[in-house]
Amino acid sequence: MSRPLIGITGPRRGAVGPRLCIHLGVWLAGGRAVQLRPGSPVDTSALDGVIISGGHDVEPTLYKAEAEVVGNYDPERDRFEAAIIDSALRDETPLLGICRGAQLLNVRMGGSLFQDLRKRRRKTSRRRFILPLKTLCLDGGSRLARILGAGDIRINSLHNQSIDRVGNSLTISGRDLDDIVQAVERANHPFLHGVQWHPEFLIYSARQRRLFRALLAAAADYRAARDRHA
Repeated sequence: MSRPLIGITGPRRGAVGPRLCIHLGVWLAGGRAVQLRPGSPVDTSALDGVIISGGHDVEPTLYKAEAEVVGNYDPERDRFEAAIIDSALRDETPLLGICRGAQLLNVRMGGSLFQDLRKRRRKTSRRRFILPLKTLCLDGGSRLARILGAGDIRINSLHNQSIDRVGNSLTISGRDLDDIVQAVERANHPFLHGVQWHPEFLIYSARQRRLFRALLAAAADYRAARDRHA
């Protein structure tokens, strides 16, 4: 049987490094990846799973807010990835949102964002860095904790925005030492997780690779169920 097919979203241009790292994470977990950019079909019915990647800030108008800082916005990407998320939610396609992807997922489900994360840092550094300098405190009863294993875990931090009001049907599965939301999930969905850190840059960690393996396991189940009903 062929590997499950995972769509990886991103901007029209650039973001080569993150795309390749996510592609590697998917491959190591037993999947194959296809890159999705603005202009690609937004129907997820041909995919077994979706990863909404990190990058640009989410436009504040999407959660009915005015800009508080000078952000790095990509409205074309916002529209495209919002449509992908909506399609995945409708079809219950397994979905992982990474950083910006977690934020946009939260917004599409009725949540809002903090626009300047630096103001909320009290116990940890305001520095954004690719290496795991911050601590994720998992909710022990969450699905994410069952995936990653018990105990706190070290994560990186490259985002300036973060989740404020949690979207409908989402629950918080992890926070950092400043009580900032770092992970959300939806219990009544085969696999719906949003994480604020970048697991693709920590692929050398066995615990981080578990997240990709869990996505691929859900994608394989999703494809099998879809084939049975075809």
